[in-house]
Amino acid sequence: MSEAIGTEDRGLAADGTILREGATARVPAEFAPVVEAARARIAGSYGPGRLHSAYLYGSIPRGTAIPGVSDLDLLVAVLDGPTDADRAAAEQISTALDSAFPVIDGVGLLLHPVRTLMSELERDDAGFFIACLCTPLLGEDLAAHLPRYRPTSLLARETNGDLALALPRWRARAADATTDEARRTLSRGVARRLVRSAFTLVMPRWGGWTSDLHRSADLFARYYPDHPERAAQVRAAAAIARTPSADPAVLAMLVEELTPWLAAEYTAVHGTKAPRPEE
Repeated sequence: MSEAIGTEDRGLAADGTILREGATARVPAEFAPVVEAARARIAGSYGPGRLHSAYLYGSIPRGTAIPGVSDLDLLVAVLDGPTDADRAAAEQISTALDSAFPVIDGVGLLLHPVRTLMSELERDDAGFFIACLCTPLLGEDLAAHLPRYRPTSLLARETNGDLALALPRWRARAADATTDEARRTLSRGVARRLVRSAFTLVMPRWGGWTSDLHRSADLFARYYPDHPERAAQVRAAAAIARTPSADPAVLAMLVEELTPWLAAEYTAVHGTKAPRPEE
């Protein structure tokens, strides 16, 4: 490894809490126009009667986005709802931005009411997401009302301790994925989730935070030296997350081999995430 374990950057402040990872100042110049267009469209579509705040997350505010490859990730916090009109507006915003800006490969827009994001149930999941992984774009920053987070087992459990619930959904989607495009889309989403889960599995032992998928895979391998086959699969997933595969065998490896093992190991180490009402 190129880094010495004792000196590597763990993404922490001096007090040991997790630093917010993105900033508008880190947005690459090529992506600045689409970010400004997103800001304008969100403000115009929701307005003061519906919008509380909006955020960027992902590779664009981290400054690691690749033109033509990376997608634009947005979160909109509405005052209540969301209503059907809110959802329709989100779909229109996503479609318009994706069509107008070739620099991005798709738009993901999450839509949540403030009461959910700030609830006690979501304190160590959605709350952490807002406070540490989201960059303010519009409105009052909800992070001002949230705690400082540390890389604990509780945080691991509440962010990714529901992997077992994803498995039947992924199996159903894999069975329905009959085109190359459908398999690429699914392989990308599954791979991202698996690498993040592999990282948070070992996060408390490492004592830090990263969203870099390849680094996450390497950290998993560091703490699971007796499972080289799983380390290889997690590293493969990190590559697939950036370059999705349409190969059914690759999708089967992710869904039928890595997911069941990782879900069982996660439950054994950190327990299961607190159930949500919709579950």
